[in-house]
Amino acid sequence: MKILGKNKREEQLYQLITLVAGGFTLGEVLDKLARAAVEITGVSACSIRLLDDEAGDLKMRSTFGLSEEYRNKGPVTRDDPVIQAAFAGEAVIIDDMNQDDRVRYKDASAKEGIASQLTVAMTFKNTPVGVLRLYRPRVGGFTEDDISLARSVASQCAVAITNAKYYARAIAGEQVSQQVRLASIIQRRMIPDAAPKIAGLEIAAAYKPCFGVGGDLYDFIRLDNDCLAIAIADVIGKGIPAALMMSSFRGMIRAYADGGHTRHTMPEIIQKLNMNACDECRDGEFVTLFYAILNAKEMTLTYCNCGHEPTLLWRKGKIRELSKGGLVLGVAQDAKYETEKVELKGDDRILFYTDGLIDAVNFDGKIWGVESLYKTFKQCASGTAAEIVNNTLTLRRRFIGLARQTDDTSIVAVRVSDRN
Repeated sequence: MKILGKNKREEQLYQLITLVAGGFTLGEVLDKLARAAVEITGVSACSIRLLDDEAGDLKMRSTFGLSEEYRNKGPVTRDDPVIQAAFAGEAVIIDDMNQDDRVRYKDASAKEGIASQLTVAMTFKNTPVGVLRLYRPRVGGFTEDDISLARSVASQCAVAITNAKYYARAIAGEQVSQQVRLASIIQRRMIPDAAPKIAGLEIAAAYKPCFGVGGDLYDFIRLDNDCLAIAIADVIGKGIPAALMMSSFRGMIRAYADGGHTRHTMPEIIQKLNMNACDECRDGEFVTLFYAILNAKEMTLTYCNCGHEPTLLWRKGKIRELSKGGLVLGVAQDAKYETEKVELKGDDRILFYTDGLIDAVNFDGKIWGVESLYKTFKQCASGTAAEIVNNTLTLRRRFIGLARQTDDTSIVAVRVSDRN
């Protein structure tokens, strides 16, 4: 595989990530993805097949570096052994397509001049949407780094394809209400279905959308057996642009946090996110972010607060605000950011939230506010992580009644196990 320079590869990965938020048709997205996949990975060709649930097969939707004859060589069904393995989470390498019995169209492969292939699934919210296949003209040679890079590309492809489908539906609807509904679906599909389980930590979360579309997001990224990254963010903007920007921003966070074979430090991640946000944000747009890494083994929390509401650390009845960081993202390319490492104690509680939680108002126009959150957090801190989340939202609901809210609310609670 051709080895790209680190900066060049990151630039191309970023270009791929921007397709997530682009207003492209599905066909345009697929063609751009196929080309980008070849350029990023350095292979000779690639194909993208999308799952057709009704027909039960995978339609060839885009290729790069392959002939029209090879594109139309024949059907590939989901009971194909390679497809089944890919959908089960495997990265399937076929070193010699002319000899491997799993290859159905050996003659077509030989005529095309491709000898080896790597297949990975494209999945969105743990649901397969298709497969990405990379081809090389010589036998063998795919490595673990190739697999890691292919998975990163496939992950971004899945999000871009899904968003392109929703975007197409919004355009077809030609009504603002339909566009808002579809943007809400895009946004809500980015929210994790459940909090991850990691030894020594108990985690719960909730997302409460208002009637419109906002830019709230929280996400969990498992770095290894002991470390978990938690990101909670808010794009300042409205409607579909905010939802699509947050989708793109989520892809950036995941790409830089996970890093594949290149693991970035927290300052590097924040700087890259800020640079990208500066490139993407228009006048009046910016992103607030609180990014943290919880290490359950070392009992530490390392964080950076980029203009976001400070996360709260409860310990033995007292609350501390975690506010080290810097400006919101997307305003100044030369902005500087600080990080802080906090030693955790058994039975600590940590509360992440967006401003929609404290900015809620009742029918009298009174804001629930930070003081109410402090009081509620102290009142609920003796419970489980799930109880902290549920009781906080319940007490806030009692205050605001049935008054309509204008901002989404995201909340994440973490309880550190008492090891004494």
